[in-house]
Amino acid sequence: MKDAQKQTIGRTDKIDFPEWGLFDIDAKIDSGAYTSSIHCEDIEAFYVNDEHQVRFTVQGAGKKFAQQCKVFASKQVKNSFGQMEYRYAVKTAIMLFGKKYNIELALTNRSTMKNPVLLGRKVLRDRFIIDVTKQNLSYREKKKFSKSSKQHNETK
Repeated sequence: MKDAQKQTIGRTDKIDFPEWGLFDIDAKIDSGAYTSSIHCEDIEAFYVNDEHQVRFTVQGAGKKFAQQCKVFASKQVKNSFGQMEYRYAVKTAIMLFGKKYNIELALTNRSTMKNPVLLGRKVLRDRFIIDVTKQNLSYREKKKFSKSSKQHNETK
């Protein structure tokens, strides 16, 4: 894909997880990370009819939401502090710039990080160019669109 066809994204943005009912979640855009991850608590893996599942809580709008998903992958990884930890990955959808993207997401404790979500190269590749001087480009576009839609509906 040519660069002209790629969307510019800033160093941070707010993204939506429509399947989980989470909106405007802060995300760090990180070309140094291969996979994406989300801050979760109470992560518990189990089996239902021989299908590996994981239950966890995520936070949005100041509230905690319980989620349950099929485990896409699980592996032992070295975290940003150099410690080995076991992580589960799930598949879900995110919304950026009004478009839905299917994403693989590692479940981890990011409580010491500024942003609960990290978007890595796997989702960014061939779709986005990162401009580190910018922030919240998708979120601003979403707000501008919702404001113009609201004004349009009020004039009808």
